[in-house]
Amino acid sequence: MYKSVIWSPLSEKDLEIILEYLETNWNSLVGIRFIDQIDTLISQIAKNPKQFPIINKKRKVRKCV
Repeated sequence: MYKSVIWSPLSEKDLEIILEYLETNWNSLVGIRFIDQIDTLISQIAKNPKQFPIINKKRKVRKCV
């Protein structure tokens, strides 16, 4: 069973900044490959979320969803 993956506002902004950087300093193929890699990882997280536990070192929390 697949879980939904929810991006935090900060992670969405970070992704936007990264994509803008790639578009400005590299060619479009690099950006497309990066997006493909992100999509693959998000699919893996959705498929098997326990493989990617939530870790918050600041609060010393480690949680498997």
